Amino acid sequence: MAKKDLYDTLGVNRDAGDDEIKKAYRKLAMKYHPDRNPDSKDAEEKFKEGKEAYEVLSDAQKRAAYDQYGHAGLDQQSGMGGGGGAGFGDAFSDIFGDIFGAAGGGGRGGRSNVYRGADLRYNLEISLEEAARGVERQIKIPSHEECGSCHGSGAKAGTQAKTCHTCGGHGQVRVSQGFFSLQQTCPTCHGSGKYIPDPCRPCSGTGRVSTHKTLAVKIPSGVDEGDRIRLSGEGEAGVNGGPSGDLYVVIHVKAHSVFQRDGNDLHCEMPISFTIAALGGEIEIPTLDGKARITIPPETQSGQQFRLRSKGIKGVRSAITGDLMCHVILETPVKLTARQKELLKEFEEISQGDSDKHNPRAKSFMDKVKDFFAS
Repeated sequence: MAKKDLYDTLGVNRDAGDDEIKKAYRKLAMKYHPDRNPDSKDAEEKFKEGKEAYEVLSDAQKRAAYDQYGHAGLDQQSGMGGGGGAGFGDAFSDIFGDIFGAAGGGGRGGRSNVYRGADLRYNLEISLEEAARGVERQIKIPSHEECGSCHGSGAKAGTQAKTCHTCGGHGQVRVSQGFFSLQQTCPTCHGSGKYIPDPCRPCSGTGRVSTHKTLAVKIPSGVDEGDRIRLSGEGEAGVNGGPSGDLYVVIHVKAHSVFQRDGNDLHCEMPISFTIAALGGEIEIPTLDGKARITIPPETQSGQQFRLRSKGIKGVRSAITGDLMCHVILETPVKLTARQKELLKEFEEISQGDSDKHNPRAKSFMDKVKDFFAS
């Protein structure tokens, strides 16, 4: 696949100056940064393309080779050990700060220690009725808030943070390794550009204290097991002014004593007597909206299914309501009286007189057994 022109990637002309190239890269990086587009592979790819383009065009030697030979010129330089342009680290640090907001601490390098807070997960158990109709629930989650003693500074009341003596407030230090000069996070201030000589005791110098907060979660009707509800910005707090993460409320539906859910349909088993099954009749069955009556035709067999239209659940992403499937189960009578036993024996004797007519399923089964042993 042909490689894309680096100038086209950044959207600049071939005679663009260093400042124009840097400005174009900052604009592209802010638009397609992965933290702004967490679920977009396309944005991630464009961010990488922009980074690679800037690494070349911000380096005078690499840019000259690219202008003369194209990508082939870069391939020839791949073994020469050249890093990105002299301003690449500074430009990326500026972009990172623009995306997440400048952190406390002096100097440009201090911004590189700004982080988005982690996403959190909360498992919420609800009933089948709540899942079907929707509900609002209150949940309590751990959180952090600004320390009331130091008001977020991390320094003891009456004192303040001081500029880091190791990095001079930049948050970054340069380390020489042979021919290379690398920039890394300051080991003293850990990138903040400042240090606190007398930390605040209530928050141990972090500027935040642990607490709990209560959130109202609106659960839409039709949610199902495993569905997630996203509460933007309600996750873990960011670091040094970074944005908070998100909170994902994961729905778990408790098992129901009567109904089983299958997509938008509901299923239930309804026991019926031998008399109702043989002679037919009307029975009352439960639904999520109350009670309903269905007619059982004569000679109904155990396990037969009856459908009640639109008595199921309307899913979150569905335009129609599911059905209620009632499975009738023939219940064998227990603790019979002597008279009941006598009547059943009399019934059985009468039935045996023409068994094939009254018990067609038994006759069919026995015919299959005979054929099996005859083969």
